[in-house]
Amino acid sequence: MPLNIVLVEPEIPQNTGNIARTCAATGASLHLVRPLGFEITDKQLKRAGLDYWDKLNIYYYDSFNELLEKFYTGDNFHFFSTKSKHTHTEITYKDGDFLIFGKESRGLPEPLLKEHYDECVRIPMIGSLRSLNLSNSVAVGVYEAIRQIGYKEFNTQGALTGRKD
Repeated sequence: MPLNIVLVEPEIPQNTGNIARTCAATGASLHLVRPLGFEITDKQLKRAGLDYWDKLNIYYYDSFNELLEKFYTGDNFHFFSTKSKHTHTEITYKDGDFLIFGKESRGLPEPLLKEHYDECVRIPMIGSLRSLNLSNSVAVGVYEAIRQIGYKEFNTQGALTGRKD
């Protein structure tokens, strides 16, 4: 079962397009929680996702509670926030887990973070910067999860072979 990337009320079409491309390249499913800050037909969204939209499993929800009620088991959701005590590398990911990300301007809602505090993870940063770009954060989270789970399903096409052509 693939990883699941959840964007709660994403606002910037280019970020969502880039995340869709990351999902397609890693086999992760993309879950979008409304309201969205753009139309799914948005030209910028399509351009950022390039020609990967047909290679992507994408699902839509009218609320986060709808997604929570359908998939939450108590150990399969990881809420990404700058306010967590755990780093994204300190936890164990497994096939089918959900990596949850909030909107670009505010992140995930405080009540949700408080309710799931022990399931929150953060990506370490130096200094007092507020956060990474959403699409970068998703890429960091996804690749840590698949590193832990294993790259067994990924092809090695294009891997370095030591040749100097």
